[in-house]
Amino acid sequence: MITKLVFTKYPWRWLTISKQDMMVNEGIRARELRLIDQNGEQLGIKTKFEALEIAARANLDLVVVAANAKPPVARIMDYGKFRFEQQKKDKEARKNQKIITLKEVRLSPTIDEHDFNTKLRNAIKFLEKGDKVKASIRFKGRAITHKEIGQRVLDRFSAACKEVATIETHPKMDGRSMFLILAPKNEK
Repeated sequence: MITKLVFTKYPWRWLTISKQDMMVNEGIRARELRLIDQNGEQLGIKTKFEALEIAARANLDLVVVAANAKPPVARIMDYGKFRFEQQKKDKEARKNQKIITLKEVRLSPTIDEHDFNTKLRNAIKFLEKGDKVKASIRFKGRAITHKEIGQRVLDRFSAACKEVATIETHPKMDGRSMFLILAPKNEK
């Protein structure tokens, strides 16, 4: 976002004006505008000064809604009310979005039964919360020569999580580690 610092009539106070705010009333740079009135009717192509005069008579603001059009499209509206409604919509959209995080569970090719069950319980807990789980196996030393052992551990892990998760990424190698990603099942 491009901002511009502006002096107000009080020299100790600075205002920052975004690029969006520069496309209102006197901030409009285009000479000619395609004008739409407050009722949504097209008034045709007018000069900037004619459009500002029409907006002033209606006691409303002149706002550019399509700057890339030839000529730019401007609308007569209450800009303060428009910004308030826009902020309300943005806030509502942020409130309704679901943030999914990726949790990692590290296993080893020679994991014992109890350690495996502990990691499995943690993964199921993450999946029930709605997070994705990345199960990874890090091969150390010469263990890299027996990738099939790690593959079996990950297959066993994904089979144990089958009731609460779906496999998003099947086991694959990445350097010295092998991983798979499990996503929670959608319950609608």
